Amino acid sequence: MSIPTTAAVVRGAGKPFVVEQIVLDGPAEHEVVVRMVAAGMCHTDLTVQAGSAPFPLPGVLGHEGAGVVQAVGAAVTSVVPGDRVLLSFSSCGSCRSCHSGQPSLCHTWLPRNLLGGARPDGSAPLTGPDGSELHGHFFGQSSFSALALADERSVVRVDPEAPLEVLAPLGCGVATGVGTVFNVLRPRPGASIAILGTGTVGLSAVMAAALSPAAQIIAVDRVPDRLRLARELGATDTVDTGSDDLAETLARLTDGHGVDRILDATGAPPVISAGLASLAVGGTFAFVGAPPFGTTVPVDVNAMLPGRSAVGVTIGGAETQSLIPALVRLHRQGRLPVDRLVTGYDFGQIQRAADDVHAGRTIKPVLRFTD
Repeated sequence: MSIPTTAAVVRGAGKPFVVEQIVLDGPAEHEVVVRMVAAGMCHTDLTVQAGSAPFPLPGVLGHEGAGVVQAVGAAVTSVVPGDRVLLSFSSCGSCRSCHSGQPSLCHTWLPRNLLGGARPDGSAPLTGPDGSELHGHFFGQSSFSALALADERSVVRVDPEAPLEVLAPLGCGVATGVGTVFNVLRPRPGASIAILGTGTVGLSAVMAAALSPAAQIIAVDRVPDRLRLARELGATDTVDTGSDDLAETLARLTDGHGVDRILDATGAPPVISAGLASLAVGGTFAFVGAPPFGTTVPVDVNAMLPGRSAVGVTIGGAETQSLIPALVRLHRQGRLPVDRLVTGYDFGQIQRAADDVHAGRTIKPVLRFTD
């Protein structure tokens, strides 16, 4: 079955988002057609657009979708037409990690979400009106499209009254920040935690840390407005790297003991190095920010021996079917004010939204679709 719709297509590395007519092929047995209400724009979308991540182009990006189910494949059992859903990453459901409740560690995560540009069987989910191939299946959804073709495992059903225009970022940016704090770092009572970078991921981590028993929450950035927002969201201390030496300031703020838990959302090697050097004995450093492929940082092995550790984290270690509904509840209770991060744009303004992110004018753009 062919389904015509409109989508924002990136024709090549460094090219702009352009809204065009496309055709969906499907849904296949385990796919869902979702009428998009909103879609968040994430740093990973912009990294691919710039050509710094190996997703094949031309293609349709977008991986923080929110909408209403329109049609389902013959084998879909988790949702029905009319359900309101948030979209997140895809996973195979059959590997050792998926079976153990860790789909973010799926053995096929990279080709399935970021590298393939096609269904796992190699077939093209999207084409141009003339039949030319477009790459899709980005994070199992390619949600920069009025109708998105999503894997069933990318789809999370939510409360019918959930404000999709606000909650779209829960599928990646918010889940990554909150999930890393809740699932991986798990600060103990009285602990210190530093969040390096205060974009969507970092500020979501600040909100999560404020819900944890951590006593000291240190937000780090070089943008004063974002540091002010971090304080409003729960940070007890801030570090402006535009004027302060990061390692020296973290040492001072922790009376020389170092930081118990550190989340890096920057992917910047100098920031990462300073963070690793600032870990307390027994401390944990979480790599969350995604730099260009091949990026490395030196590690002093002897410094790590006193119980220090570093761990890579994908999408906050999330099991989305449990985490995302929990985040929706926290927002409804007023305990996760993600609306403080969101700026709305009409879908046709997608390139303007991207430009605003690059210029630092917007933390989390959310594209809003109209009928």
